[in-house]
Amino acid sequence: MSNNKVHSVCVYCASSTQADPIYRESARNLGHALGSAGISVVYGGGRDGSMGAVADGALEAGGKVIGILPQFMHDIEPGHPDITELRMVDNMHERKLAMIEDVDAAIALPGGTGTFEELLEAITWKRLGLFMKPIVIMNFNRYYDPLIQMLDMSIEQKFMDPRHADMWSVVEHPEHVIDAIRSAPGWDESAKDFASI
Repeated sequence: MSNNKVHSVCVYCASSTQADPIYRESARNLGHALGSAGISVVYGGGRDGSMGAVADGALEAGGKVIGILPQFMHDIEPGHPDITELRMVDNMHERKLAMIEDVDAAIALPGGTGTFEELLEAITWKRLGLFMKPIVIMNFNRYYDPLIQMLDMSIEQKFMDPRHADMWSVVEHPEHVIDAIRSAPGWDESAKDFASI
């Protein structure tokens, strides 16, 4: 069992205001837990939906929140006005790299295609030994059951090695996320040796 130190985390989440409010409440609770633990939040910079909720929760707990927002998206999803820092970048590729490059873990909350893409890219980078930190899938309301089933299937059908199952952890509730990060299996550059199957 690992004892990962956690100073900052990347949170992948959605901007939808139409999803069930329970998802925003869960995101706010996660933000509050992170802020209370002194863990900085790096996220997509938005003010709406789960994005705004996770930021608000962290800020309410006295936490630091850094948003990364592409300039062109500012008109679609305005940046959160109250966060600690809002960094504007040129495009989505820069945003994703800036969100993950200096954090101690990545967390995926329920979301849409953007969240799926970010999560799967982080898992791919970890498989290739480019990202070594814990990845936690918050399967609140069993939202990610189908994706987890697909990931398991990819191992069963030998598109991934059984050791790749250690790349992510799954929890259902916000209060379990920090423990999941701290207890995540270690991962290092030896992953490159079995990246290909």
